[in-house]
Amino acid sequence: MSLNQNSPNPNPNLLTSITKLLWGQSLPPQLLISAVRTTWSTAWHLMMSQMAPSDPSGSYARPASKFRIHHASSNISRQNLHLYVGLPCPWAHRTLIVRALKGLEDSVPVSVASPGSDGAWEFRDSGHPVSDRDMLVSTSDTAQGCTTLKQVYNSRRGGYNGRSTVPMLWDVKKKDVVCNESYDIIEFFNSGLNEIAGNPGLDLAPPPLRKKIDEWNQIIYPKVNNGAYRCGFAQSQGAYDTAVNQLFSALDMIDDHLGGSRYLCGDELTLADVCLFTTLIRFDIVYNVLFKCTKKKLIEYPNLHGYLRDIYQIPKVAATCNFVAIMDGYYKTLFPLNPGGIRPIIPSDCEHEALSKPHNRESLSSTRNDVQIYA
Repeated sequence: MSLNQNSPNPNPNLLTSITKLLWGQSLPPQLLISAVRTTWSTAWHLMMSQMAPSDPSGSYARPASKFRIHHASSNISRQNLHLYVGLPCPWAHRTLIVRALKGLEDSVPVSVASPGSDGAWEFRDSGHPVSDRDMLVSTSDTAQGCTTLKQVYNSRRGGYNGRSTVPMLWDVKKKDVVCNESYDIIEFFNSGLNEIAGNPGLDLAPPPLRKKIDEWNQIIYPKVNNGAYRCGFAQSQGAYDTAVNQLFSALDMIDDHLGGSRYLCGDELTLADVCLFTTLIRFDIVYNVLFKCTKKKLIEYPNLHGYLRDIYQIPKVAATCNFVAIMDGYYKTLFPLNPGGIRPIIPSDCEHEALSKPHNRESLSSTRNDVQIYA
């Protein structure tokens, strides 16, 4: 995710003395500014090419997931699964929400990684139990005992030299990767583990809504989920302009739709809502600032912000939203985007108290689905 080495800052008094000696109270000479600008630009493009590969236009090109499954696959052991996640990652966040709503916390244990100084996922035990229902926190690797996620991937038969990404579903007995594609995992959690789920009656992708879910995902993924990253990781002005216009056009359209519909597909929470939520919960605290998604804040969208609060207030969802871990995972880790590593204060509209305020979106429902969702 980054190349930040967390090296100590130079002595500010020494730097001040040197600059005063060289050019007094004036700004640095133009030649020095040009040299530093050129050097930094070259280094920035080099780091970005490793962290966020782009196409020839400078648009971010997300690498495809290596390990895929079909959600109805029958050759996967249901008894030996372990989930690896990182709290800052919106793709991993999807799996945590579906795991919680389906009541799979005891059946599918989780290890929570944190970004290391080089941006790679590593395990650091926070000292708090992972079963803490109030807030998910970083943990050790409780399945393999590894210190980094890369070591877990490499421990599979035949090894692995690709990107070690989260989320990742692991077969403890076979010591192999089952899947590292987030949408495959949430489909599998939703419909493939009902015999061991605490809430098997909840279906986040019921057959009558699957076409609508797919249609929404075809909008949400490229323009919103990945769209925010295409803004933040753009390596040309043209690439950024295209991405940011598509992002806010999609948000405008979704906000308008939600003015007459409680959830994306009507009265029922679906996988499409889960996928949208994990981007929205990060929007004002990260993407609006760090990824230059500055046209509007989410709080300026009355329907989207109420919708965000609606989902946040579903029991078990808030516990998956560790805002400090999310912000640290971006501001302190994505060195090319934030060289100073300073984490801004959380906006007041993103604090737990604000997100817990009444949303009144139940008035948009023609039927009450609270029992099914909240069970």
